[in-house]
Amino acid sequence: MSQLPLDLVRTLLAVVDEGTFDAAAQALHVTPSAVSQRVKALEQRVGRVLLIREKPVRPTESGEVIVRFARQLARLEHDAHAALGMTGPGEATRVSIAVNADSLATWFLPALTRVPEDVRPCYELLREDEQHTARLLREGLVMAAVTSAPDAVAGCSVRPLGRMRYLPVAAPAFAERWLGFGAGVPPKAGAGVPTKAGAGGPTKVGSRVPLNDLIVDAPVVFFDRRDEFQDAFVRGLAGGRPAGARRHYVPTSEGFVDAVVAGMGWGMVPAVQAERLLHTGRLVNLAPEGTADAPLFWQQWKLDSPALTAVAEAVAAEAAETLEAV
Repeated sequence: MSQLPLDLVRTLLAVVDEGTFDAAAQALHVTPSAVSQRVKALEQRVGRVLLIREKPVRPTESGEVIVRFARQLARLEHDAHAALGMTGPGEATRVSIAVNADSLATWFLPALTRVPEDVRPCYELLREDEQHTARLLREGLVMAAVTSAPDAVAGCSVRPLGRMRYLPVAAPAFAERWLGFGAGVPPKAGAGVPTKAGAGGPTKVGSRVPLNDLIVDAPVVFFDRRDEFQDAFVRGLAGGRPAGARRHYVPTSEGFVDAVVAGMGWGMVPAVQAERLLHTGRLVNLAPEGTADAPLFWQQWKLDSPALTAVAEAVAAEAAETLEAV
């Protein structure tokens, strides 16, 4: 088996992190020609192209494997130095984690406070949709991720955390105007709600139509263009039709909830955020039986790192107390 010289591996990582061969040369205190030669030598050893040579450079699928190996190697080296007392004074272990916005805004930060003080590291948190956090693991950009992917990324372990529950909610005035709720109370099942006064207009007393017909035309709040919760909920009500075209995109968890509370539209809000607002009457539940659950998993490098292990245990403990059971 051909060995991977560590100087070549570290050079590839520098090129990926710095974005260009010239910048990597400056970081490594060598010439750009030396960086290019090292990368070519590594590609010859593995028999594969490792970089897409554009600005900034990007690793190929094979390159991602080497980059992830380089980051894991750096982590092991740091842990070994720490165990030998060779780290600088006050130097902390850094743990990079990809986490979705709703988890970050609700239960994830309390999880990190569970990590024992004697191993508590510095964190670099990268916010990404739970359906895409696994990509950051594959690219070696993070050591761990809260993800919706149950299948382990190569070189990683996976464990279920639980299910994050979402509720279809709206401000009371919005629900009354657009969806026929009387004083914030939903219409009885099967009774329908008042007919709209006009296309896209408020409701008025008249013939009755079901909630599913009205919600298709009601303004709706999405997190971003990859957010599928609202469309999935409406499809369940309206026979395959998505949510309406009057869409607002608010790409922060707190801002999303604020937009719904302000009456900009209805939306699927995490239950842990919605419960207090439902209790105080600032939101109403559009369909008490209409929940949606997002399964979450913890994936991390298969690495014997004390700091990473401590973080994983703290995250699992907090998730067990906060999320719905799998």
